[in-house]
Amino acid sequence: MLFPTSEFYGTFAGFFDYGPLGAELKHSLEQAWWRRFVHERSDMVGIDGGIITNPKVWKASGHVDSFNDPLVECMKCHQRFRADHLVEGALKISVDGLPLEKVQELMQQHKIVCPNDKGELTQIKKFNLMFKTFVGATEEEGSQVYLRPETAQLIFADFPRVALAARKPLPFGVAQIGKAFRNEIAPRNFVFRCREFSQMEIEFFLHPKKLDDCPSFDSIKSTKAQFLTQELQAKGEHEKSAEMTFGDAYSKKIIGTKWHAYWLHECFRFFTDFGMKANNLRLRQHTKDELSHYSSETWDLEYHYPWGWKELMGVANRGTFDLSQHAKMSSKNMEILDSATQEKVLPVVIEPSFGLDRMLFTLLLDAYVEKADKEEKKVILSLHPRLAPIKAAIFPLVKKEGLAEKAREIHSQVQARVQGLVFYDEDGSIGRRYARVDEVGCPFAITIDFQTKEDSTVTLRERDSGAQKRVKAADLPLLLVDLVEGRRSFSQL
Repeated sequence: MLFPTSEFYGTFAGFFDYGPLGAELKHSLEQAWWRRFVHERSDMVGIDGGIITNPKVWKASGHVDSFNDPLVECMKCHQRFRADHLVEGALKISVDGLPLEKVQELMQQHKIVCPNDKGELTQIKKFNLMFKTFVGATEEEGSQVYLRPETAQLIFADFPRVALAARKPLPFGVAQIGKAFRNEIAPRNFVFRCREFSQMEIEFFLHPKKLDDCPSFDSIKSTKAQFLTQELQAKGEHEKSAEMTFGDAYSKKIIGTKWHAYWLHECFRFFTDFGMKANNLRLRQHTKDELSHYSSETWDLEYHYPWGWKELMGVANRGTFDLSQHAKMSSKNMEILDSATQEKVLPVVIEPSFGLDRMLFTLLLDAYVEKADKEEKKVILSLHPRLAPIKAAIFPLVKKEGLAEKAREIHSQVQARVQGLVFYDEDGSIGRRYARVDEVGCPFAITIDFQTKEDSTVTLRERDSGAQKRVKAADLPLLLVDLVEGRRSFSQL
């Protein structure tokens, strides 16, 4: 599905290409996210910002001065590492949010050395993660720019124009999907941390006095989730979490505002609605010394990866920091008129931020299932039908006696209706063809057999259960649309 870019030439770490099925899965995930958070909401609009913009944007946001990772270098082999990753690996603790001085102290105290050759490491240096390039015919002074390290700042820089064009009353959001680039010191864990990736971000703008004025709160407050609170982390209980409802988390002042609780819920439900196992998810509250300089409250939705609990996505209260900074740097007024109160306000921003590549990778991990089939191991990729790279597969039982021609006819009819790839395959035994599409997550397979010629019915097979049912070939296109969209289940047929 995905692999290192230009692999046979040798490639830089942290850059990946998507193959045919990977591209389909990525596209399906983008569509599902955009549909859920933009098209199905009346309070959201979208933009598509540029990858290169005026470097003053990144000065105002703090990226030029503060977007750094802690770099150390082995004095023997000269390989470079992230100091915080070395400390976490050696001591099995989290050092998120610790000052560099404290990380350096831990390295010296525990005599942490190069993991490759036990060489001595340099003192920690700050390493800025932004890629630099040049605009114009020469690399003269003033032409240096940056590849964007995040998509969010384009929303903030465009905010006055977008607010005017959108004509939405507060609260409303602006969403964006696009590429971002970070010159990571040590990309690792496949696409979990890479240098070129896609982000899916929302900036949700709120009246600063109405952070608890959330009409949808009552509809989400009874949903349960696992919470790793600041209190539990202060006790050193990082592997524990407390189950509670979102309503309880707010009433106990664990979550600061109703709107923050609402967006945490919406992100949590996005993953569980698309089949991710809830017991692999938890919500972790950032500790006070871990909070970014712009944030008054941040939560990570974490997933239990093979290497431990790590961030899948985050929801931060960015306050008015970004709009204030851009107003200051540009000398432009970033306030907008609140139609309810008829006053000019600088909105507070709550930001749900997703990494598309990390999300895709996590869904693959969560969907991977191995089953014993007689003496063979059977692999199934149990993806939600809406996300599956192949929505349905069409098989003639054999190539002869007109079955292949009938199967191709049905394939054309189904492909014309179903939004997504419908696969045709006539090679190998029917069992092997089922196994091939199971492995890539295809939820439904249709076999055209000799009975089809007699009564115009086909065999419809479900991936996860292996169950089969006969259905009318004429009903198949619309039936598959309903199954993929979730309007009907296979058990209801």
